[in-house]
Amino acid sequence: MSQDGKYDGYRSPLEGRYASKEMQHIWSDKHRFGLWRKIWLAVAEAEHEMGLPVTAEQVEELRANLEITDADIDRAKEIEGEIRHDVMSHVHAWGEQCPNAKGIIHLGMTSQDVNDNAEVVVMEHGLNLIDSKLEHLILLCGEMAGKHRRMPTLAFTHYQPAQPTTLGRRIAGWGYELHLVEQDLEQFIYHGCLRGLRGATGTQASYLNLFDGDASKVLKLDMRFTRRFERRDVPRDWYTLSNQTNPRIIEAMMLSRLASIAAVLHKMATDIRLLSNRKDLDEPFESKQIGSSAMPYKRNPMRCERVCGLARFVMNLVGNAYETAATQWLERTLDDSANRRLTLPEAFLALDGCLDIMRNVISGLVVHEKTIEKNLMAELPFMASENLMMEAVKLGRDRQEVHEAIRVHAQEAGRRVKEEGADNDLIERLRTEPLLEGVDLDGAMDPMKYVGLAVEQTERFIEQVIEPLREQYGDEDANVVELKV
Repeated sequence: MSQDGKYDGYRSPLEGRYASKEMQHIWSDKHRFGLWRKIWLAVAEAEHEMGLPVTAEQVEELRANLEITDADIDRAKEIEGEIRHDVMSHVHAWGEQCPNAKGIIHLGMTSQDVNDNAEVVVMEHGLNLIDSKLEHLILLCGEMAGKHRRMPTLAFTHYQPAQPTTLGRRIAGWGYELHLVEQDLEQFIYHGCLRGLRGATGTQASYLNLFDGDASKVLKLDMRFTRRFERRDVPRDWYTLSNQTNPRIIEAMMLSRLASIAAVLHKMATDIRLLSNRKDLDEPFESKQIGSSAMPYKRNPMRCERVCGLARFVMNLVGNAYETAATQWLERTLDDSANRRLTLPEAFLALDGCLDIMRNVISGLVVHEKTIEKNLMAELPFMASENLMMEAVKLGRDRQEVHEAIRVHAQEAGRRVKEEGADNDLIERLRTEPLLEGVDLDGAMDPMKYVGLAVEQTERFIEQVIEPLREQYGDEDANVVELKV
C-alpha cells in the first residue's frame, strides 16, 4: 500500500473543516505544554521566595528557557516512549535544557498540580472565545431582528399554522435564548478556580514536609504560586477541597453549559431549515456552490444541517463528563485521562465550529419577503375568524350563530384548499354571509392586527440586550465569518 503524503493518516474533521485556528491553538500541545513550563517556573519562584532549596540562578535558568519549541516537544515525546509518563517526559526534556535547574523542577509536586492547573487555563481561554463568539452572534440576531421587526409572518405551533408573529420577533427569540445561555456561561467563567498545589491525594502532605510541618507556609506557597503563574497582584481562588485532581464534576457542569449553547444553535438551525422548505428563508448560497450532485436546482441548507450535526455531537458529550465524575474512585483513578483527552477539546472545537457557521448564516440570511407574505395571506382568513366573530357580536348578532356560520364556511374553504388545490376563498364566502353584514372584512385582512406585541417585544429585546452589547463592542465587525468548506 502506498503511503506517500499528508493525506495518508486520519485527521479530525474538527481540525480540517470546522474549528477556528484560534480554538485549535488554545487546545494545541504547544499551548498546553507551554503552560506546564509556566507552572513549574511559578512554583520555583515561589519556593525560592519561601526559602526552600531553590536558588535565584536556577529560577533564572528556567525563565531564560521558558519558551517551548516543536523540537522540545519532539524530544519529550522521545523520552515518553521510554518512561511512559507524559509529565515526567517534559520534566526531563526541560532539565536537559536547564542542567543547573533540573534537580528542582517539579519539587514537591504531583502530575496533576501541573496538568490540572494548566487545563483550567486552557478551558478558560476556550470559554472566553466561545463567550465572545456567542455575544457577536447575539448582536447579529439583534441586527436582523431590528431590520424585520415589522414584517408579519405566519407563526407555527405543532408545526401547524398559528397566530401570526413578525420575523423580527422570531429572530429576537433566537437571540434571547442565546443571551440566556451566554449569561449562564459568563457566570461560570467568573467563578473559575485554579487547582493550586495539592499533592498526591489532595492533602498537601509533600508541601507540608518541605516546610517542616509549618501549615501557614503551605498556604503562602499556594498564594505566591497563583500570583506568579498568572502574573496578577491578587491570587485567584482555588477549590477548598480536591483530591489528586480537580473535582471532575466541574467539567461536567461546564460541558452542560456548552451543550445548552449547542441546543439553542440546533433549534435556530432547525427553524431555518423548516422555513427554507417553505421558501420563506434561505441560508447564504455562493455563486458556484453546488446544492446536490444529482439535482442541479437544489439549494440545500447544508450550513444549518452542519450546525445541527455538530450541536448534536456536543450535546452527547455531556454524558461522558458525568460518567467520568461519577467513576473517580476514592482519591483518583486514571480512567478519566484518555476520555478527557477526547471529550474536552472536541466539545470546544465542535461548538466553536457551530458558532462560526451560525454567524455566517445569520449575517447572510436571505429573506424572501413576497413568499412570506403569500404564505401568511393564504392562512390569514382562518386566523381572522375570531376577530370577525367579535365584530359581528358588537353589531348585535348572536355569538353562537355567528360562530357556526363561520365554521361552516371555513370548513368548506379548507376542504377546497386541501382536496382541490384551490386558493383560500373564505373571505369571499363570508361576504355573502348575512350574519357578517356590516363587518369590515377587508380591514380584517391586515396581518399587523394579529401580531400582538411582537414589535414592542422585539424593540425591548434590542434595548435591553443588544444595546449594551453594542456599547461593549463598539464598531467591531461581527459579521464576516468565512467557512473553511
